[in-house]
Amino acid sequence: MADRRLHVFYSVARLLSFTKAADTLHMTQPAVTFQVRQLEEYFNTRLFDRTHNKISLTEAGERVYVYAEKIFHLYDEMENSVRELTGEISGVLILGASTTVAEYMLPALLGDFKAKYPDVNIRLKVSNTDGIVSMVENNIIDLGVVEAPVLNKNLAVEQCRTDRLVAIAPPGHELAKCDTVPVKALLDYPFICREEGSGTREVINDYLRQADVDPSQMNVIMELGSLEALKGAVEAGIGVSIVSRATLAKEIKLGSVEVLELDTPLERPFSFVHQKHKFRQCAMDELLEFARNYCIDHQDPG
Repeated sequence: MADRRLHVFYSVARLLSFTKAADTLHMTQPAVTFQVRQLEEYFNTRLFDRTHNKISLTEAGERVYVYAEKIFHLYDEMENSVRELTGEISGVLILGASTTVAEYMLPALLGDFKAKYPDVNIRLKVSNTDGIVSMVENNIIDLGVVEAPVLNKNLAVEQCRTDRLVAIAPPGHELAKCDTVPVKALLDYPFICREEGSGTREVINDYLRQADVDPSQMNVIMELGSLEALKGAVEAGIGVSIVSRATLAKEIKLGSVEVLELDTPLERPFSFVHQKHKFRQCAMDELLEFARNYCIDHQDPG
């Protein structure tokens, strides 16, 4: 309902980037620039200083930003109040999830949620854990679901389920003869890992350190940003790796990798993360409650 020009300005001001604002708003950059210029013409003053590919708010821009934040907060309160009165659960929710969560946990959860609340439109952004936390910090997304600990104490973090990680190796690999595998045994084989910033990689590195193994000791021959590519590389006999057991249903059924239990179990939380003080829509509260119950009902039995 709010003035489109003000909404676009607010996104640019919050992100201090026309490019990032265009991506968040699903607009072209020229369209974003046009809307901001329209607002500047309305106020007859510049709202941004533009120098050397960087932008900053002018004094007038700072004032408009403060009032815009209040206006959007009041709009949210108004819409929430009316929807509580009418019992309507609708709106747009922007979620973010790290790769493992987005590919193997969320599709079924969001499908069930959408069946119950068809008037809620959900947009999903996928990134690694660092990227998702950054998007929550910058209010680009309403809710993130991540696979590694979140260190920012200003964000609300709530564990939703526990995930178990296992080692995987090519079919017939000699490690498959063992009932359980010490993590130090993996030092003797080429290792395939996820990219920097991946929650899985961070959790594995912490696990290695607790086992008195320096992550740099691993014979890393590949770093891959795709879990499917990583599993494919293991299937092809290129090396071994450590992944979430929840992502291996297809491979276990086909017998295309050896699944090796670690002698010291490796578990991590999947967690919801969102702003502590951000006003939440009814739809967000419903999604959080739905997701909590879903995770309880669908815990991996291992």
